[in-house]
Amino acid sequence: MNKKLLHAEGMAVLALCVYLYVFFQFSWVLFLVLLFLPDLSMVGYAFNPKTGARVYNLFHTYTIPVILVILGIFLSNSTIISISLIWTAHIGMDRMLGYGLKYPTHFKDTHLNRV
Repeated sequence: MNKKLLHAEGMAVLALCVYLYVFFQFSWVLFLVLLFLPDLSMVGYAFNPKTGARVYNLFHTYTIPVILVILGIFLSNSTIISISLIWTAHIGMDRMLGYGLKYPTHFKDTHLNRV
């Protein structure tokens, strides 16, 4: 049950980000170009699983994009807001599909697999 709840949470985050993206009428070209950009963080695995997990997790936790959304709102900067929504949408999409934060043991060893 917990795993399904986490997948549903990811879907809700993705849906909210897409809704807000539509609401603010941001560029869909930018959305498509940047949606998978956080996955470049997998390059860290070229060094070793521990480095890979750290870099991947840095780009796949909600903390940084949520802080950036708040900063974008505070600064009235639509570019920061749009990029942050795309980033958050990516993380929500990953969670919805079952990709979670990585443990340093192996790429497929995630927090969603241990639930």
